[in-house]
Amino acid sequence: MVSPDIHPGQLRLIFRSKRKNDRVDARKLAKLLYLDEVPTVYVPNEEVQSWRELIEHRRRVVDRQTVCKNALRSLLRSHGLIAPKGLWTKKGLTWLRQLEMPTAASGLKRDLLLEERAEVQRGVRTLTQALDKMGQRHPGVILLRSIPGVGMRTAETIVAYIDDPKRFRRSSQVAAYFGLIPSQDASAGVNRLGHITKQGPGTARKYLVEAAWQGVYRSPTIRAYFERILRGKKERRKIALVATAHYLLRCMHAMLVSGAFWHEAA
Repeated sequence: MVSPDIHPGQLRLIFRSKRKNDRVDARKLAKLLYLDEVPTVYVPNEEVQSWRELIEHRRRVVDRQTVCKNALRSLLRSHGLIAPKGLWTKKGLTWLRQLEMPTAASGLKRDLLLEERAEVQRGVRTLTQALDKMGQRHPGVILLRSIPGVGMRTAETIVAYIDDPKRFRRSSQVAAYFGLIPSQDASAGVNRLGHITKQGPGTARKYLVEAAWQGVYRSPTIRAYFERILRGKKERRKIALVATAHYLLRCMHAMLVSGAFWHEAA
């Protein structure tokens, strides 16, 4: 029987084949097993998998909340209505509910979107409380939150996806796992580096970039790294930000391995 920790996404010999059937696939897999060339994948325990699923579910719910907000703003713009500042405050939402819409259909759409947004917001609140309860007692999350700009969401996501920091022998392996290394095309003495691979958990990359941006404002060490990559050129801002997220991830991995809290470089 095939081991359950085989990485299905890396079996290109099978899933990219032009001729696929069970017998051909089984023969190819048997050859790979015989040569001990089957790529494996790390499988965390059930508790960590559930933690990851809850993190991803919260992100999807937050995204849905953003969709509702954007739809409400779009509805107002389509009728030439100007929303006041602080639309999502208690006062702003009261104004929106009491606003007389030009048509009955637009009024119904407004009411339904407000209902959906309220329901989604309750879901976000419930999920946030559950994740906070899990993260506040985890030593890894507490450790990573000592980094300026790293909040609860970023810390818990990185800890949940790294799980066992010692399974990565080098920091470059961590960056590759999170898809923060550049794609490479090297041939005939020419080495071309492209965009980052974006493999691995997209939620973690999103939070890392947000944390890097916060760290640029709050930490002299992180800001110095960002400015070194930036080289004073505005067009390199995106490159510098992704590179800073990469740097931050390597620091996080080192901290989880050593157990040392963040300290600013001299």
